[in-house]
Amino acid sequence: MKYIDIKGTDLKASNIIMGCMRIKQLSVSEAEKLIRTAMEENVNFFDHADIYGGGACEEHFAEAIGMNASIREQMILQSKCGIRSGYFDFSKEHIIASTEGILKRLKTDYLDILLLHRPDALVEPEEVAEAFDQLQASGKVRHFGVSNHTPMQTELLKKFVKQPLVVNQLQLSVTHTPMIDSGIALNMDHAQSINRDSGILDYCRLNDVTVQAWSPFQKGFFNGPFLGDLENYPELNKLMDDLADKYGVTNTAIAVAWITRHPANMQVVTGTTNVDRLKDSCQGSDIPLTREEWYAIYKAGGKIVP
Repeated sequence: MKYIDIKGTDLKASNIIMGCMRIKQLSVSEAEKLIRTAMEENVNFFDHADIYGGGACEEHFAEAIGMNASIREQMILQSKCGIRSGYFDFSKEHIIASTEGILKRLKTDYLDILLLHRPDALVEPEEVAEAFDQLQASGKVRHFGVSNHTPMQTELLKKFVKQPLVVNQLQLSVTHTPMIDSGIALNMDHAQSINRDSGILDYCRLNDVTVQAWSPFQKGFFNGPFLGDLENYPELNKLMDDLADKYGVTNTAIAVAWITRHPANMQVVTGTTNVDRLKDSCQGSDIPLTREEWYAIYKAGGKIVP
């Protein structure tokens, strides 16, 4: 397992994250097995959100692992807030109340990282700053970040928030690559050259923000996995299988390795509830794909390299 230093913190984190969005689908014993498997594979980072199962996923996680001080100190716990039913809410009142609920459900006194989940168009950054100050001063949150935020949305927050925003959780997979595409196809009369994300990847690298890649196996916004989709991605799947044979792993590991190979030192958020798929994902933590292999995968996913 490869570990990275999350800049602006003292956290040394596995570059594979166990995402807990679907953990409530498992029985308590199944959830315990999944969590313990992650820990046995040297995953030390667990990602939650108050919206996952309406909070039930956080409760289920804590119950399944039998959360206590000894277990807690082995984990980096992250959760997210800001999504409500039909709207977003970054008000001071909601951020603080959400965090209190998260801590209660996870049976912990503090979060290592709290993320603002999706941008609130009505954000008043002064309120966010007040909420962060209060949560940090009380010891309830140690570090802060964002999810699905553009560079300018992040800069607006930074004007008022004194704490570093150390993480941005963004969607990325072999077949969902807008944060990479426009830079490769710059100044071309091609759909790929359209800048759809305001240069978020370069912004994060320039500002020491750790990118956490969510939905690493999805074709689009929860449109199903590309692995095994021979109708739409026959060339990609053949290449992934060939590389899996070369490195002695599964194609799942290669899909993860394509992300972890990037020099931005990204983390990969796996949302699987399958123990074997989790193990396969962990195999992709530090596979040294060559430049040629990385670009070949990118092109097989349907993108151009001029």
